[in-house]
Amino acid sequence: MTTSHTSRIPGFYKRPLAERAALVAQWAKLTPAEQSIMLGIAGLNAVQADNMIENAVGVYALPLGIATNFQINGDDYLIPMVVEEPSVVAAVSNAAKMFREGGGFTTSSDEPIMIGQMQVLDLEDVYGAAGAVKAQRKHLVQIVNEQIGGSIVERGGGARDIEVRPLPDSPVGPMLIVHLLYDARDAMGANAVNTAVEGLAPHIESLTGGRVNLRILSNLSDRRKAHVEGMIPASELASGNLNGAQVARAIVEAGAFAIVDPYRAATHNKGIMNGIDAVAIATGNDWRALEAGAHAYASRTGQYTSMTQWWQDEDGNLHGSLEIPLAVGIVGGATRVHPAAQVALKILGVQSAKQLAEIMVAVGLAQNFAAIRALSTEGIQRGHMRMHARQIAVAAGASGMQIAQVVQQMIDEDNIRPERARAIVESLKGK
Repeated sequence: MTTSHTSRIPGFYKRPLAERAALVAQWAKLTPAEQSIMLGIAGLNAVQADNMIENAVGVYALPLGIATNFQINGDDYLIPMVVEEPSVVAAVSNAAKMFREGGGFTTSSDEPIMIGQMQVLDLEDVYGAAGAVKAQRKHLVQIVNEQIGGSIVERGGGARDIEVRPLPDSPVGPMLIVHLLYDARDAMGANAVNTAVEGLAPHIESLTGGRVNLRILSNLSDRRKAHVEGMIPASELASGNLNGAQVARAIVEAGAFAIVDPYRAATHNKGIMNGIDAVAIATGNDWRALEAGAHAYASRTGQYTSMTQWWQDEDGNLHGSLEIPLAVGIVGGATRVHPAAQVALKILGVQSAKQLAEIMVAVGLAQNFAAIRALSTEGIQRGHMRMHARQIAVAAGASGMQIAQVVQQMIDEDNIRPERARAIVESLKGK
C-alpha cells in the first residue's frame, strides 16, 4: 500500500476511541457504513452467523485494535488486530516503532502452493505404485486443471506438480502418500485442494491398483512460507541500567534459550502467534490452521524449537528473522462473508494473499521481540499487569470516571490486584 501518509502516529493510544476510529477511517477511506462496522454498531448479526455455522444462537464480539508504526518493504501500514489480551497491541506497536528506526521490516514469501495428500493402501508393490504415479505426473496435473478445474484455475492457479512418498513399513502395511502441489492464488485454498484430491483419487487408484483412504489438504504448508528480517539500532534498546548493546545481548541469549529448550520454545512461539493470530482473526482467516502449520514447522528437525532467530552485528545492533508457513487468503471463507473482515482488509490495503502473509510475519517478529525484550529487562509481569489494570478495575465494579481513578491508584501503589481494586471501588462509593 504505497501511500503518502504514515503509520507513525505519536500518542495514538492516548486519544479518545472516537478520534482513533476517525483517524483510521480517514486513513483507509472507510464509508460511513464501514465505520459503523468497525465500531461494532453494525456488522455480523445473528442471521449472518446462522449461515456461517451450525446451531448458531448469537454473536460473540472481541475488541478490534490497530497496531501503529509498521513500515514493511518501505510502505506504511496500520494493522487491524482482534485480541482480548491486554498489552498485545501496545507492545507490538512499540516494537514496530523501534524496528522502524532500523529501516523497518523486509519481507518476502513463496508462491501460494498448498499440499493435498492422498493415502494409498492395499498395495502389492509400493515402489512400483510410486513409479507409476511419477510417470503420469503431467497427465495427473492436466486432469486436475482441465477436468476438475474451478475458479482458482481460471485465475491462473491450480495443480502444479505431483510428488510421491513410499512407506513400506507403516503400522497398517505398505502405504504410498501422494502429494498434489496446488497453487491457491489469493485463497487459503482448503476447499479447492480438497476438491482436487477427491476428484483425483480414482485416477490414483487406477494407476496403483491400491485403495485411496484419506484425501485432504495438509496444514503443514511448508511450500507457502513467509519470511521477515529487521534490525533495531542498539541506541534504541537501552533500558534502566542496561545500555543498548547489553539489552541486545540479553535478547540474543533469551532467543538461544528457546532454540535449545522446547519448554521455553512453546511460550516463546506462543508470543509470535499472539500477533499473527490477531491479524488472522481480524481478516477472517483460519488461525487454527496457521497455528498447526507453524508449530509443525518448528518441529521439522525432530525437536520443537524457536521460530525466530536473533543475533547482534559488530556494532551491537539487534537483528531478528522469522520464517514460517502462512497459508492465508483475501477471498473466500469467512473473509468473504464477515463484514468486519472486509473492513480490516480495506484498512490494510492488501492486494494479494502473499502481501497479507508478509504483513503477518512482520507482526509475528515484532510481537516476539516485544515479549523477550520485556523478559530480558524488567520482566513480563510489570508491563502486562499495568495494561491489565483496566480489566481488573472494570471487573471490580468500576465504571465511568472511576475506572481511571482505580487504575491510577493501583499503579501508584504498585498493587494491581482484584482485591485491591474492589477496596478502592468501595472507597469511592458516595464520593
